[in-house]
Amino acid sequence: MESILMISLHGYVAGTPELGKPDTGGQVVYVLELADRFSRLGKRVDLVTRQFEDQPEYDEINENYRIWRIPFGGKDFIRKEDMHDHVNQFVTNCLAAIRKKGQKYDVVYSHYWDAGWAGQKIAEELGISHVHTPHSLGWWKQHNMGSDMDQKKMESTYRFKERIRKEYFVYQMCNHVIATTIPQVELLTKQYDILPRSCTMVPPGIDENRFFPVPSREIQKIRLKHDIEPFDILTLGRMAHNKGYDLLLKAMPTVFELQPDARLVAAIGGEDSEQDDKGVGKLKALAKELGIENRIIWKQYIADQDLPNIYRAANVFAMPSRYEPFGMVAIEAMACGTPSVITVHGGLKDLINYGTQGLYADPHRPVEFGAMLAMPLLYQDLRSELSVEGAKFARRNFGWTGIAKKILEIFNHSINRQSIEANIFTN
Repeated sequence: MESILMISLHGYVAGTPELGKPDTGGQVVYVLELADRFSRLGKRVDLVTRQFEDQPEYDEINENYRIWRIPFGGKDFIRKEDMHDHVNQFVTNCLAAIRKKGQKYDVVYSHYWDAGWAGQKIAEELGISHVHTPHSLGWWKQHNMGSDMDQKKMESTYRFKERIRKEYFVYQMCNHVIATTIPQVELLTKQYDILPRSCTMVPPGIDENRFFPVPSREIQKIRLKHDIEPFDILTLGRMAHNKGYDLLLKAMPTVFELQPDARLVAAIGGEDSEQDDKGVGKLKALAKELGIENRIIWKQYIADQDLPNIYRAANVFAMPSRYEPFGMVAIEAMACGTPSVITVHGGLKDLINYGTQGLYADPHRPVEFGAMLAMPLLYQDLRSELSVEGAKFARRNFGWTGIAKKILEIFNHSINRQSIEANIFTN
């Protein structure tokens, strides 16, 4: 296996991604890191995405790897929930471009259900293997959000009926599914009827060269630079309902009762997004209602180069998601030596040793979540344990090169199986 066609359609996919823009977060990082590591391991990679606005056709990353943008759906940004309205056009345009340029691939590797549906069609046309990573599952998202949103509004916003139907098709028809968590594997087999042999769990990775601990004397300088204090709790990510920032705010009075010097540093949303501004505005109103507005530092956007130091500067990292397929931000924080308190509603909970590598709690129970956040602030020996063991856990299990090697093994197995089936058919 020498050549890989990767497909990731939504968001701003680029050699230097504009993280924080709409639909541009953990999945984009995942895809770009894997593409880079595949190329380092000697594989030729075309990462195909959508061309819109004023983006160039290609980003040439290195001799083995380029980002290739195929135009479809017009020039304007399209949110991921609406992408499938235009995916047929992408399939047609992509296949035409592949054949015009005489490109040959050994495997299609698609990401998220929009690209998965397209990737299956393209793989069938090219007669090659198709491996898919869902990143999140429509069934899981629908059932975890059902109690928090009006059903009609939820369906019009997220279009779960269409999504789940197409997910089922992709997961049944592709050669192999790579899940990122153990709960995802269980849901894929129970809710989508995938054969257990057709699904493998491979966790996401971290950039080991960026996310690592530094001595405490350096942390003091970092805190001064970024206006972060010794008892600050950090949360960061996209402005989205499932991230549970409102639940975190409701947990903070418990933290402040137990540790009066604590503050919350909330780095939420992206640059120049009216939708994100509206969401953060609602959070600020909630903070005022709770009487904690003076204990919160709002940092709407953090430059990518500053991200590791922001993690390092915090005393604790909080991930209060209503659901979280994995939680890459928590792993990055742990790799930087920052203790993390994560949601019980996600896959990372099943991988860590509670009390040594991390802590977890239910963000729907504010007192419980707040108490867990306060523990590392109150007990230095616990914080030290979580800092050291959490960093070891993150780096040993989630380095990108090791993750890429595991996925290449899956590609080779899938290609060999596809070849055997093709020979049986032709003979």
